[in-house]
Amino acid sequence: MIERDEMAYDVVIVGGGPAGLSTAIRLKQLNADLSVCVLEKGSEIGAHILSGAVVDPRALDELIPDWRDTDCPLAQTPVTDNWHWVLTRKGHYVMPHALMPPFMSNDGCYTTSLGNLCRWLGGKAEELGVEIFPGFPAAEVLFDDSGALIGVQTGDMGVDREGQPKGDFQPGMRLLARYTVLAEGARGHLTKRVKAQFDLERDCQPQVYGLGIKELWDIDPEKHVPGRVLHTQGWPLSESESWGGGFLYHQAGGQVALGFVTALDYKNPHVSPYEEFQRWKQHPSIRAILESGKRVSYGARVINEGGWQSVPQLAFAGGVLAGCSAGFVNVPRIKGSHTAMKSGILAAEAISAALAAGRGGDTLADYDAAVRDSWIASELKLVQNAQPLVAKFGGALGTVLAGADMWARVLKVNPFGPMQHHKDAEATGRADLYKPIAYPKADGVISFDRLTNVSYSFTNHEEEQPCHLRLKDASVPVSVNLPLYAGPEARYCPAGVYEFLGEGTEKRLQINAQNCLHCKTCDIKDPTGNIDWATPEGGGGPNYPNM
Repeated sequence: MIERDEMAYDVVIVGGGPAGLSTAIRLKQLNADLSVCVLEKGSEIGAHILSGAVVDPRALDELIPDWRDTDCPLAQTPVTDNWHWVLTRKGHYVMPHALMPPFMSNDGCYTTSLGNLCRWLGGKAEELGVEIFPGFPAAEVLFDDSGALIGVQTGDMGVDREGQPKGDFQPGMRLLARYTVLAEGARGHLTKRVKAQFDLERDCQPQVYGLGIKELWDIDPEKHVPGRVLHTQGWPLSESESWGGGFLYHQAGGQVALGFVTALDYKNPHVSPYEEFQRWKQHPSIRAILESGKRVSYGARVINEGGWQSVPQLAFAGGVLAGCSAGFVNVPRIKGSHTAMKSGILAAEAISAALAAGRGGDTLADYDAAVRDSWIASELKLVQNAQPLVAKFGGALGTVLAGADMWARVLKVNPFGPMQHHKDAEATGRADLYKPIAYPKADGVISFDRLTNVSYSFTNHEEEQPCHLRLKDASVPVSVNLPLYAGPEARYCPAGVYEFLGEGTEKRLQINAQNCLHCKTCDIKDPTGNIDWATPEGGGGPNYPNM
């Protein structure tokens, strides 16, 4: 039995993103004497944060009302210009914003690096006395004899590939809490376990996801328009019967953040979200912005797309879900940071009240009720059918129907009612029913191969450690996925982690875990549900500098 140190806190927060940091800050605002710690698996706060991002400041206004008068990086670039293009193969046409419901406007929003915003929030939390531990992933959940969550255990350090301690072995610590907040982001590995343990999704639709892939570019100053926001839909996904879209945001410092989101409910197993993104950049209208520019960073992360009907029960004995662990992304607005932060604020208020009453370890039903009575719910109910309508009817007709549904909800008419989702993995079709896709070769100027791009994510893992990408059945990739689905692992991963090697009966799946961006796509899209993502050694993964 390994002896482990224990530390006790009033509140342990798993995840140093917008939701977790907002929870920590609000707890300290309410009661400076509370002991609060934040665990972050990245090497620093912001290292694993990736988003567009256009941020609605609504929640930040509530949390830190004077943020505009500080050095907050969000204040640097207000949105000044909004464009929405529908791409054809060689051109585009503009979708007038007048056709969209008023809440779709980006007026009053800001475009920024969400990682840098989190670094700033982390500083504010530390000023209030929050203890932040970067490089310490929460690897296990801890329960008492009654089944209540009592905290988490951090991952062991210095373990070899067979799981045996090395000379520099450091056992993980047990961090005990009266309440634990899971704010891990989309498809958190502890959240997945807790959802199953407490059956939190029994009364909601399955969560569905999109894969967002992003690059940061320095572009020609003459082409840079600070605050300009561009979204696209249509080509190239229209050719593979998939859906999603692109974004390009003109941010501070002469840079643009650009990326592409592919909904993971695509049917054709030959689709490569990464290659769709690279193809999108070669569209004449996008290439014209990037030419003479330089890519400086790369990354990928899944995004919750299930909407309001996929929000699970949020509170359980000893803990709560906040932010993207719960799934508060507004898909049509392509925003989730503000709702994540608001959920953190509400979690802190419920926890603070419970602790003041001498409680701990119980189910915070007040938090669940507060979220469902907040502007999070009001906002997400307006758009709850946008994703399923586009998924069901395709990009063109689905967009029209989604727009009609949103307008109807503004007018307090609900023509469709809440629509249903199906798990992304279940959507994957047999390879023999679809044509393979011949993607163009990267030119090394506008488009790049995956492994070259991964080097721009500054990803690193300690090589001598157990593989954190675990196969439930090691035979399935070759015996099932390869013959039935043409080995989609080799295409849905944006980092080239999975590749099939060998010939004929000697084929095998090679897992290059060193490349992993922690995007979680494999944990979601594998058609047999055979891959389980677990946390690697602390500090591993990408090191995003300005994403």
